[in-house]
Amino acid sequence: MILDAMYFTGFIIGIGSFVITGICHPLVVKMEYYYGKQSWWWLVIPGLLLLVVSLFVSTIPSIILGVCAFSLFWSSVEIIKQHHRVVLGRAKKNPNRSYD
Repeated sequence: MILDAMYFTGFIIGIGSFVITGICHPLVVKMEYYYGKQSWWWLVIPGLLLLVVSLFVSTIPSIILGVCAFSLFWSSVEIIKQHHRVVLGRAKKNPNRSYD
């Protein structure tokens, strides 16, 4: 049968990466809006934990955890960039916060 000759590893990793990216983008926007650029480290710590865990699990889960970890690292950088976009008027400001 044709399904016996197929390998789904790339497909699973691709879907996992797509979902993780889809979650991280709005997460960055919401975190900057409600908590400001100081919240960047809230993503680094779980990223470090996921990275360590990825070293101790096998194949596909390890890859998904690694992708998630580095997506969180990238998102922590994007929170600071999002803050600059807000200050420049390219993104929505939270009227209840001051932007210095």
